[in-house]
Amino acid sequence: MTVGIEMGLSMGPGEEPARLDLEELLATRLLVQGNSGSGKSHLLRRLLEQSAGAVQQVIIDPEGDFVTLAEAYGHVVVDGAHGEGDLQAIAARVRAHRVSVVLTLESLDMEAQMRAAAAFLGGLFEAERSHWHPVLVVVDEAQIFAPAAAGDVSDEARKASLGAMTNLMCRGRKRGLAGIIATQRLAKLAKNVAAEATNFLMGRTFLDIDMARAADLLGLDRRGAERFRDLSRGEFVALGPALSRRPLALRIGPVSTSARSGSPKLVPLPAPADADLLALILTRSAEDGTASWVPAPRTPPTPRASPADLLRELSAYRPEPAEAPVPLSAEDLRAGLDEVLRGIAADPDAGRQPVAVIYQDFLVRCRMRGLDGESLPLAAFRRRLGVARAGIDGQGAPADSDGRWQEAQKAAASLPDEVQGLFLLLARAALAGEPCPGDEALARAIGSRSPGRARRLLAYVETRGTIVCRMDFRGNRVIALPSLGCETGPGDPKAVLPGSAEPEMPGLFAAE
Repeated sequence: MTVGIEMGLSMGPGEEPARLDLEELLATRLLVQGNSGSGKSHLLRRLLEQSAGAVQQVIIDPEGDFVTLAEAYGHVVVDGAHGEGDLQAIAARVRAHRVSVVLTLESLDMEAQMRAAAAFLGGLFEAERSHWHPVLVVVDEAQIFAPAAAGDVSDEARKASLGAMTNLMCRGRKRGLAGIIATQRLAKLAKNVAAEATNFLMGRTFLDIDMARAADLLGLDRRGAERFRDLSRGEFVALGPALSRRPLALRIGPVSTSARSGSPKLVPLPAPADADLLALILTRSAEDGTASWVPAPRTPPTPRASPADLLRELSAYRPEPAEAPVPLSAEDLRAGLDEVLRGIAADPDAGRQPVAVIYQDFLVRCRMRGLDGESLPLAAFRRRLGVARAGIDGQGAPADSDGRWQEAQKAAASLPDEVQGLFLLLARAALAGEPCPGDEALARAIGSRSPGRARRLLAYVETRGTIVCRMDFRGNRVIALPSLGCETGPGDPKAVLPGSAEPEMPGLFAAE
């Protein structure tokens, strides 16, 4: 369904009606710019009145100008003084029940306005997918909620408000939110918010930087930029797929409702009385009552700490002495370190990190468990990590009655770190007379998921004379370890590993 909104009359020959395609507007967003008094609020009111019966509307109103829509068009007025959590819940219910609302923020200071608007827009944005119906979200004085530079408000409030406005203009379309933002100056508005608008209505402006930016958005030359100074109140230049494919000057039509705060009008001054004017204003009258006026106490602003103050506080800080931990027995410490190392060996992502990085993770895990991880130095940790990786699919270290497993650990220590686990896995299989591990098992032993990398490292270990590989007539692989005087049984190189259950590996730290 195509709904055309008559915004007013074009200022060209014939003064034809200037229409806005509401369906296109929902998909492309709108930016209105003009100095104070140029008629931005009048334009927004015309748009809201003309589309009131066709689409749900949400107005973020910092000055309380649009609350008069409630009587004429049934909008619900929501006071921004509610808590942030309440505002988010209200916004979610607004989307669920498709109610048109005016969020009035006139009773709040600027920082509170930014927090309230961020919470309400966040509630609209985070609504359930089933409630993503089309909504016109009109934000008047958008430079308050998406400032181009930091002001007197806290960084937390500014970032929250700017993030909510960015979500509205950048990601709101898929959620049915069509942002319509109005600002006095484009230079005051954050660029990433203004850049997402595709439709523009540019009103009167006088500063060169604002005229140049407005002309650039509309594709006008320097002479066209001077035209913005000559626009009268309520006159705008329109461009965009929902308005006109070429810059079109138009005059906004009349509205049926009015703002509570109209333009200032000249009123005749009262005639001077015969009494002394000074005494008239300084003498208390009976209407004033007996209580004297006392100004409300102002809360002094919280002073911001300078970097020097923060550094001074940090250097003077002395933590309270913690209770000395109960020392663990050597057996309990060994069991705890064994469990921590087993968890690291079972982590598939640990294989992509250098040993030094894994060792730091090991120390952190030990501190979390109250263990002295530094009792295991880096060199011993590297060796134990290779043992752990070698035993990922087994039942721990083999029986070492003849001392050959200890000889295998010494031989592994002479190899590079990345192949120690692979060599120990082969040594354990050979000492136990088990079939040769497949490529996947070898890859896991070196902390990798690539069988190809495992085959390359296997060939590298063979070039050092530490192992000898051969293939039997059935295509199975047999690996001999000359230094240990044993070899594995025939094993399929393409064997698939069984389920990845955490192994039981007693005695990882039994021999140092």
